[in-house]
Amino acid sequence: MTADVIDGRAYAADLRSRLAAEVHDLASVGVRPGLATVIAGDSYPAHAYERRVRRLAEDIGCHYTCEALPADVAEADAVAAIGKLGADPRVSGILVLRPLPPQVSEAALYRALDPLKDIESVHPVNAGLLALERPRFVPSTPASVFHLLDRYLEEAGHDLGEVYRCSNVVIVGRSANVGKPAAMLAMQRGATVVSCDANSDRAGLLHVHTRAADILVVAAGVPGLLRGEHVKAGVIAIDVGINAVTDPDTGAVALVGDLDYASVAARARGITPVPGGVGPVTYTWLLRNTVAAARLAFGVAGARSCTEGLTLQPADRMRAVPAAG
Repeated sequence: MTADVIDGRAYAADLRSRLAAEVHDLASVGVRPGLATVIAGDSYPAHAYERRVRRLAEDIGCHYTCEALPADVAEADAVAAIGKLGADPRVSGILVLRPLPPQVSEAALYRALDPLKDIESVHPVNAGLLALERPRFVPSTPASVFHLLDRYLEEAGHDLGEVYRCSNVVIVGRSANVGKPAAMLAMQRGATVVSCDANSDRAGLLHVHTRAADILVVAAGVPGLLRGEHVKAGVIAIDVGINAVTDPDTGAVALVGDLDYASVAARARGITPVPGGVGPVTYTWLLRNTVAAARLAFGVAGARSCTEGLTLQPADRMRAVPAAG
C-alpha cells in the first residue's frame, strides 16, 4: 500500500488567498487585525513556529508583535506581558507559544488572557464554550487537523457523517490546546474517540489503541513515537508533532513529526508529512481566528463563523457565540 500524501500546503494556499482578501476588505473600513505572540526561552520548534507566523501575518497585512521573554522569566513578569498585550488596541489576537519554562504555569498565563483575544480558546471561559459546542474560536491546530481530514475525505467522495460515525478516532496527546480540543471535535462528528497519553504508554495500552485506529491523530511531541507496526493497514494518520532533531554528523537541525513517516506511510491510506502537513494550515487558521477577533472587537459586520471550513453534520454543527460574555 502506498499512502496518499495529504498536502497541507495546497489546502493552506486556498485558505490564505481568501484570508488576504478579507484583510484587504477590513483595511478599507480602517480595521487592521493584529497578532501578538509570547515566547519564553529558546525552544527551537517554538521559534520556528514564531517565524512562520510572523511571515504570514506580515504577508497578508496584519500587525504583528512578539514578546520574547528570557528562559528565567518570573511568572509574574510573564503574566504582566500578557496584560500589556491585552491592553494594546493594535492586538486583536494573542498566542502563547509552548513549551514554557518550568517556573511559568500555563494555566496562569491562560487565565490572564483577555477572552476576546484568546484565539486558541485556552482561557477557561473559551475552553468551556468550546466544550459546550458554542466556541468563540476553534483552536488553530485541532481545527486544521479536521479541515485536512474533511477535505481529504470529501475529495475522495466519502460521506463525512458516515465515515466519522463508523470510525475509531485515536488521539495521542492531551494538551489543552491540541489533544483535548481535537477529541471534542472528533466527538462532535459522532466518532468513537480514544484519548491516549504517557499514562497509556506506561500501562502498555498505547499500541493497543493505535493499532485499532481508523483515524490516528498524534500530538505527543516525541519524534518517531509510532512506527508502521503500531498502526493498522488503511489508517489515516495525521501527524501534529513538530520536533527538532540534530544530525550527529553535520549538526544540522531538522523538524520531524511524531510518526516514523516511511514505515507508517507504507501501511496507511493517507498521511500528513512533517513539514508540509498540518503546520501550514495551522498558521493560516491562527490568522483566520485573529481576523475574526478583529471583526468582533471593532463590530465589523460579516465576521466569518469560527466553524466555517469545518464540515459538521447539521445536528452536530457548532454555533459561534458573539463578542459579549
